[in-house]
Amino acid sequence: MIDPAPASFATAPPAIPGHGLLTGRKAVVTAAAGTGIGSATARRLLDEGADVVVSDWHERRLAATAEQLATEFPQRFVGTAVCDVRDTAQVNLLLTSAAAQLGRLDIMVNNAGLGGETPVVDMTDEQWDQVLDITLTGTFRCTRAALAYFRGAGHGGVIVNNASVLGWRAQHGQAHYAAAKAGVMALTRCSAVEAAEFGVRINAVAPSIARHPFLDRVSSAELLDTLSEREAFGRAAAPWEVAATIAMLASDYTSYLTGEVVSVSSQRA
Repeated sequence: MIDPAPASFATAPPAIPGHGLLTGRKAVVTAAAGTGIGSATARRLLDEGADVVVSDWHERRLAATAEQLATEFPQRFVGTAVCDVRDTAQVNLLLTSAAAQLGRLDIMVNNAGLGGETPVVDMTDEQWDQVLDITLTGTFRCTRAALAYFRGAGHGGVIVNNASVLGWRAQHGQAHYAAAKAGVMALTRCSAVEAAEFGVRINAVAPSIARHPFLDRVSSAELLDTLSEREAFGRAAAPWEVAATIAMLASDYTSYLTGEVVSVSSQRA
C-alpha cells in the first residue's frame, strides 16, 4: 500500500511570482477565455513580462477575461482576437491580427481543445469529428499559420501545444479525445523537425487533470473526484501549475528542447 502524500502536496500552493522569463516577448494564446488552462497561461505569460493577445470563439467571455487580465497587469498589453479554430480563414486572421496588435509575434500557445465522455460503441460520427476537428485539426491550423508567420518574419519563435496524458494512456469513454491528443503529440514532434530550419521550437505539455470551474460544469463531480484521487498527490493540478510549465517551454530556459512532450502529472507509473 502506498502511503498518502505529505500534507504539503495535498493542496495546490499559491502561484509563484513571475521571474521575467519572457520580458519583451509577444504571445498569443488560444481558448484563453474563462477559468481554465488558457486563461491561466495568459496570466502567467503576462506575469513573466510578455504582452499577450488572448483568443477564443466566445466573444463575451473573451472580453471579460481580457478586461480582468488588463486590470491585473496594467503595465502589460492585453489584446483580443475572436477566433474559431475550426475555420482556416479565422485562424489565419488571428495570426495577422495578433502580429498587428503586438508589433511582432514570438510565442504561440495552442490551447484550444474539446473533450467528451462517450464509449466508442455509442459514439456518432459527429461526436468523433467535432472533437478531432477542434482538438487536433485546430492545433494543426494554428501551427501552420504560426509557422508561416515565423518563416516570413525570420526572427524565430516558439510554439507550445496543449496535449494530454490521455495521448499515452487509456480512459473509458475518451477514445476521440485520446486519439486527438495523441495526434497533437505526433504533430508536435514532426512539425518541430521541420520548423528547426527556420529557428522555431515546438513542444507540448501533457497534463493529467487540471481542475477549474468550467471543467466542473461540463464533467461529473464523481468522475473528476475519482481522477483527482488517483494522482500521487491526491489532487488535481491547479491551472497555474500547468501554465507555469508552458511558460518555461516558451522561455530561453528550454532553448535546446524541441519536439518534446512534457508530462505535467503526479500520476503513479
